[in-house]
Amino acid sequence: MFFMSRGKSQMVPRDQALPGRGTPIATATTHFVTGRPLQAAPEAGLQEAMFGMGCFWGVERMFWGIDGVWVTMVGYAAGHTPNPTYEEVCSGKTGHNEVVRVIFDPSRVSYETLLKIFWEGHDPTQGMRQGNDRGTQYRSGIYTYGAEQAQAAQA
Repeated sequence: MFFMSRGKSQMVPRDQALPGRGTPIATATTHFVTGRPLQAAPEAGLQEAMFGMGCFWGVERMFWGIDGVWVTMVGYAAGHTPNPTYEEVCSGKTGHNEVVRVIFDPSRVSYETLLKIFWEGHDPTQGMRQGNDRGTQYRSGIYTYGAEQAQAAQA
């Protein structure tokens, strides 16, 4: 995982995070736009990437139209509270980041192209916000799947 944030940290310590719940919150099983499954493992030959770069709805839209992106999904990552609600995440007491998980075909779109969208699609110098959206859930983050992605993100 590669995480960045500028400015004074406002992250909730683990021992002060909301308790959450043991059962995942029910969500859709297929993507509203693409109709593709949201909860299945990536098909053979596909890879996954995850980015935090502000409000996940706008960020997801940046990726779902890219040729080679099979499906996108939004959620929360890098926090302490298990299975948080939207309201809990917005409270700043879970430690979570709003993220977009991207399942892509590397023969059609490279991970480096996805990184370019990440870097050009938001301002990572804003710290715990993007534009008018403020809070720890809007921080920048690149969450990698393996050493190769980590090296590319660091580069």
